[in-house]
Amino acid sequence: MPTIKIAENDCFYTYDDLGHDDTLVFSNSLGTDLSMWDEVAHILSEHLNILRYDTRGHGQSTISSDVVTIADLGQDVIDLLDHLKLGKVYFCGLSMGGLIGQWLGIHNPERFKKIIIANTAAKIGTEEGWNARIAQVKEHGLQSILDGTAQRWFTPEFRKEHKAIVDAVLEKFKQTSLQGYIANCAAVRDADFRDELPKLSVPTLIISGTQDEVTTTEDGDFLASNIPRSRHVQLDANHLSSVEQPAAFAKNILYAAKNEGDFYLKIFPLI
Repeated sequence: MPTIKIAENDCFYTYDDLGHDDTLVFSNSLGTDLSMWDEVAHILSEHLNILRYDTRGHGQSTISSDVVTIADLGQDVIDLLDHLKLGKVYFCGLSMGGLIGQWLGIHNPERFKKIIIANTAAKIGTEEGWNARIAQVKEHGLQSILDGTAQRWFTPEFRKEHKAIVDAVLEKFKQTSLQGYIANCAAVRDADFRDELPKLSVPTLIISGTQDEVTTTEDGDFLASNIPRSRHVQLDANHLSSVEQPAAFAKNILYAAKNEGDFYLKIFPLI
């Protein structure tokens, strides 16, 4: 599978050019890789070309620095699109990927038809909380936060009924580069788009999980009230809503991609 050099890092990606008119780019969350989109991508591949990549320091993408910013990660997306000679695309990012989506929509609106940001916020968490997590994994490794990660990411019912899926996601988490995880934790810690959201001119779909305590439905409401052309939907899920509810997640993306006229209505029934 292809890897390209971007900003002195190896960027691993998969591009399924299936002959459709439009391409959708997926951006993973902190501590996962492009496989988190497997089910959603499978559903949407009937309608859209699919581009997935591993964020710097995740999966098979390398990181050459202890420091990275959301702006750096956003520029990686632009460089990847340029490499593949792709024009306007759809973008979907979850959590950290949602922060990347906000940066892209603010700074590169001409490259995107619509942006989907899921289980994210204009500012995620607190400086104290992120610094505590960084200190924890520096001293004790990613294994030390595995149980807490499972509880933050999945509802109790999903953990019980879909143990194999949860275990597979957590195994990917354990394999994440410690350098990459820490650098990206700091990037999320330092990102704050609260004052810049009105500049995000790209039509934006916001997806929240009703049981997500990391990036809450209130965070989604804040995004929707400050992004000029946006709508907000809520799924019965925890933080990794794309894994817990892939069919509903995909259906909402497809609705956003295929409907123009009423997209900006703020009242949007859950599909």
